[in-house]
Amino acid sequence: MDKVNKLASQRAVVVFSTSSCCMSHSVTSLFSELGVNADIHELDKESQGREMERALVKLMGRSPPVPAVFIGGRLVGSTEKIMSLHLSGDLIPLLRNAGAIWL
Repeated sequence: MDKVNKLASQRAVVVFSTSSCCMSHSVTSLFSELGVNADIHELDKESQGREMERALVKLMGRSPPVPAVFIGGRLVGSTEKIMSLHLSGDLIPLLRNAGAIWL
């Protein structure tokens, strides 16, 4: 859990993913289109990936726990939550408040 919390607090937007997760790809593509330089951690390529995945299962309350998106060091949620925030117009202000974008 410490590793996840540490990584999540180091950048404005942090996404925990796996390299084969299409939903993670959708979220990271959205951030890229918005000009967000998200820090992506693919658990299947991380040396402590299994440990981080177990911690994320506890935080997210589901398995698999990816994508797990943190904005401003705070767990926001998965694809559904990010897309919902985007469609409601609340994602950009959240990203702006975290210092991820300057639009």
